[in-house]
Amino acid sequence: MSKPTVAIVGRPNVGKSTLFNRLVGGREAIVSERAGTTRDRHFGDATWNGRDFWVVDTGGLVPDSREMMDREIRTQVEHAINEADVVLLLVDGSEGVNPIDEEIAGRLRSSGRPVMLAVNKLDSLEKHDGRYPFYELGLGEPWPVSAAVGQGSGDLLDALVAALPAAENEEETDVVRVAIIGRPNVGKSSIANKLLGEERHVVTPIAGTTRDAIDSTLQYHGKTIRFIDTAGLRRQAKIADNIEFYSGMRTERALGRADVCLLVVDAKLGLQNQDLRIANDAWDRGCGLIIVVNKWDLIEEKESNTAKRGQEALIEKAPFLENVPFLYVSALTGLRVHKLFDMLLEVAEARKLRIPTAEVNKVLQELLARAAPPQKEGHEVKLLFATQIGTAPPSIVIVGNRPEAVPESYQRYLMRGFREAWGFKGAPLKLKINRRGSKE
Repeated sequence: MSKPTVAIVGRPNVGKSTLFNRLVGGREAIVSERAGTTRDRHFGDATWNGRDFWVVDTGGLVPDSREMMDREIRTQVEHAINEADVVLLLVDGSEGVNPIDEEIAGRLRSSGRPVMLAVNKLDSLEKHDGRYPFYELGLGEPWPVSAAVGQGSGDLLDALVAALPAAENEEETDVVRVAIIGRPNVGKSSIANKLLGEERHVVTPIAGTTRDAIDSTLQYHGKTIRFIDTAGLRRQAKIADNIEFYSGMRTERALGRADVCLLVVDAKLGLQNQDLRIANDAWDRGCGLIIVVNKWDLIEEKESNTAKRGQEALIEKAPFLENVPFLYVSALTGLRVHKLFDMLLEVAEARKLRIPTAEVNKVLQELLARAAPPQKEGHEVKLLFATQIGTAPPSIVIVGNRPEAVPESYQRYLMRGFREAWGFKGAPLKLKINRRGSKE
């Protein structure tokens, strides 16, 4: 399900970051690495009343300042507003209405976005009267809060969730959601265009052209495939343009929606550390994964073996890639692009594969007979039975007498055995060993 976005804006020192931390409840945030400056950006997910949404914290806004930092923050906030489903303006109730608050409110009224107003630093009921002067901002009811102590945050969240757009149901069983991701200028939009058979996405040689995650659908072999053509990613330390932060944010959201991830890399540049991070992120989230090596037409025949040896080297560096299909394509010439359809459907099916319990136990017993778990004298380790407990991604639990004594190396042996039996190509496989009689 696609999660909506709330952007927190306001002038400096009104408590935006404190409110952000209150809303996300200590969840891990995506943070700009420009630490120690007012340009710090935070992006995290929040849940309230069963509704999930993203929260973006922005730098302090000074509308008329000509200082370079203030100008860059204004640009950042404009992107946050354009990206948001709801904008939350935070003001300081202890200081009253500030001319900067008035100017920001005026800009928000003309933005066309739903806007809510929260008055911070009202730590007690007696101080709640401090919100009334803020009615003059013309943004509706001012919600009194104290981000520092949590006062009023529940009422604010109730109103905030009510203002979010209606939840979209994306649980159609016959839809395969595909995120096309990768660093800038590797050809993601070109791949999408070739797959869709029409120029639905603007393609230019300028890195970072795609700014939005645009969904496009088609029918293939009775299945609906929904493509999400996401904006390019850069390593965070190299982000100079605020747009890139929000492009990365959209990619994170796309991964949360996807069944299969097509990670597009440049054949000349190879798989970079940032690509590996994205691949790991998709794998850990339970997404199916395909590595699409684009611009293969630029690789001379004599280089082909070298590139494939590079793939083997990558698998040594990140062993999980052994279970991920690689496809060498050219979006420009169309070389092998058509093979992506069958490949992504195969990966989507592998991700939903359900193995009968009897078959899981049969394979487990064969693996145990081939190589028993390591034993210590006086501490026998027994693996008794196994069953698949989930799909998307496939998850198998094994019940034993001493799960803590089963080393990771032996668990990897079991995972390889299960993959040899059933494939799961391109799909993460989760394995857990529980103690017999435990509630788990």
